[in-house]
Amino acid sequence: MSILSLILALALEQLRPISNRNPIYLLFVRLANQMGASLNAGEFRNGVYAWLIAVVPLLVVAVGGYWFLAQLNWLAAMVWNVAILYLLMGFRQFSYAFTGISKALQRDDLPEARQLLGGWTGQSTSELSEAEVARLTIEQGVIDSHRYVFGTIFWFVALCAFAGPAGAVLYRAASLLQEKWGGHGDVFGRFADLAMDVLDYIPLRLAAVSFAIVGNFEDAVYCWREQAAQWMDQEYGILLASAAGALGVRLGEALHQDHTVKFRPELGVGEQASTDDLVSAVALVWRAAILWLAVILLFSIAQWLS
Repeated sequence: MSILSLILALALEQLRPISNRNPIYLLFVRLANQMGASLNAGEFRNGVYAWLIAVVPLLVVAVGGYWFLAQLNWLAAMVWNVAILYLLMGFRQFSYAFTGISKALQRDDLPEARQLLGGWTGQSTSELSEAEVARLTIEQGVIDSHRYVFGTIFWFVALCAFAGPAGAVLYRAASLLQEKWGGHGDVFGRFADLAMDVLDYIPLRLAAVSFAIVGNFEDAVYCWREQAAQWMDQEYGILLASAAGALGVRLGEALHQDHTVKFRPELGVGEQASTDDLVSAVALVWRAAILWLAVILLFSIAQWLS
């Protein structure tokens, strides 16, 4: 059921894309912001309680709905899985900005590309050059592809047999809470960071391996081993270094932001990433996703035959 649910959800998303600004997403983000403001008393335990309050009810709904429908009909349970995945997973969830930036750069509209990138990443982009916009777009696209596609697929498949779409719900909720509460050195958000580190440990490395398999394997492995540890966030360093090596381009490096130059480690090999490499980055993610689906299909067939 898991592989069929994934295929149907991805196909539905391609036929009728849904933005990450959909009402359910916005409602959860609004709730997370309110909880962060009202429950943050500057203690670690407050972050734990807030995280559980935000996540556990979603898991109860996801699992409860799946079990209830599974008792009625397996097809109804699969529809439930597909509906949840459709809301949570997919390329179109992050590719709106990516595609817009790519088109703006292709017609030499750097101001629009900067504006779209700034709205997507939340960073200052008004001083970025075309090459810097291209690099930052690829980096954000790789990270978002992991969070919206690979990480979500991994946890959905891992828990699907007994919990339906709960794994996908858990991962996406934890990801959004980490974006809102974590990464700022605040004690309140420390548990959100920790939860995401645990959930990301295996799928992030599998995504990096898949980039190497469907791209330039030797360069991807080399960059992973030699460069990933230098990145500010070592976990994302693994993902970005592998993707850069697989594409044969250089990511990272300096950015012109906030009236200064922010120096960052170099990731990848070859020429500096350019506008033309945006298409190659999307193709890399697609090939990796197809590889994941093929592997899941093989495991599913093996289970049916055993």
